[in-house]
Amino acid sequence: MITRTVNVKFPKNLSASPVALLVQKASRYDSIIYIESGERKVNAKSIMGMMSITLDEGDELMIKCDGSDEGDAIDTVEKFLTGAEA
Repeated sequence: MITRTVNVKFPKNLSASPVALLVQKASRYDSIIYIESGERKVNAKSIMGMMSITLDEGDELMIKCDGSDEGDAIDTVEKFLTGAEA
């Protein structure tokens, strides 16, 4: 299991919902991916779960990945949440 803490920063040119894009990116991986915000822990592959937390600029979130492709999965989610990749 890999865990990282990130500060949310989305690129200005996002044309779609950040939550929908994050779910699409997370769903590409076999690993289990969780996002923690405060006391809430949700499956990053669940659109309903992800809609239940806020993803605002500057928020601090924890990403947890566990599985065969956890390294790639956490890198992708971190890059998206920090604005390094849309």
